[in-house]
Amino acid sequence: MSSSSTYVKEFLARAKEDFLYRWEHPSQNTASLDQFELLKTLGTGSFGRVVLVRHRESGSHYAMKILNKQKVVKLKQVEHILNEKRILQAIDFPFLVKLQFSFKDNSNLYLVMEYVSGGEMFSHLRRVGKFTEPHACFYAAQVVLAFQYLHSLDLVHRDLKPENLLIDQQGYLQVTDFGFAKRVRGRTWTLCGTPEYLAPEIILSKGYNKAVDWWALGVLTYEMAVGFPPFYGQEPIQIYEKIVSGRVRFPSHVSSDLKDLLRSLLQVDLTKRFGNLRNGVGDIKNHKWFATTNWIAIYEKKVEAPFIPKFAGPGDASNFDNYEEEEIRISINEKCAKEFSEF
Repeated sequence: MSSSSTYVKEFLARAKEDFLYRWEHPSQNTASLDQFELLKTLGTGSFGRVVLVRHRESGSHYAMKILNKQKVVKLKQVEHILNEKRILQAIDFPFLVKLQFSFKDNSNLYLVMEYVSGGEMFSHLRRVGKFTEPHACFYAAQVVLAFQYLHSLDLVHRDLKPENLLIDQQGYLQVTDFGFAKRVRGRTWTLCGTPEYLAPEIILSKGYNKAVDWWALGVLTYEMAVGFPPFYGQEPIQIYEKIVSGRVRFPSHVSSDLKDLLRSLLQVDLTKRFGNLRNGVGDIKNHKWFATTNWIAIYEKKVEAPFIPKFAGPGDASNFDNYEEEEIRISINEKCAKEFSEF
């Protein structure tokens, strides 16, 4: 056994111990809203928003996810939000966003994460059109390592896409948004995710496992190298038909090694999909397209990033789009106390 695979085995064993301790002893109410100055909205969603905040005492900047309890209940997302908080406070990996504080008040739930100032990969990809293959390979390698870590803990992410990948000051990725993440030991059946990124077994309601994340890696890698996803259409149903058919077309500029890897990830037959075979993630990491990747150097962030975001200093939010600001309203009476007693 190579020293590299021994290193990985030992690392994952230690990581599992740490994770299980935090998973069994979840933290509660580690801060309060008045400790933060709200600066700028970084993104909005169906039941909340993400705001750049400054911690009044330390001066540090964070990204605060503010979720309206009543909206979460109305949209039947209670279990997803409780999962997200419990998972975020238990994981610890260089390419996964870190939860720093969590708390709630009468109206809202708050998840305060480290602030990743480079913005979403989505914005950078749209600006340049597509990435070169070495550039795409650099990012794909980090997602592979992040998923290897998550899967070793029986966690499935289920929502990989360029909008959920942030770029830090060093040009490395942080996977964010664990709203659909779940601890799954066998199979699960929930239909969730983004249409273009759904694996065929999710669409066909067959019950699925961690292999859906490897399918999503195939979609992401294709989108990074080509500039658009492999399966798209005007309506979700058209996208689903294409996904289930599993037919992928490649522009002429895509290298034969990348085509080969993508065919192995975008594989409808689960008995042939890379990441889901006997060799696990090894089939992906040992593939020719990753031949020049030094996995340990990537993990240690010793490889020079192909792109470094512009950054004027702490609290600079210029890499994020502008959104209309909204005042946070907190009701006098506590809302949905029972649903969120564990938060």
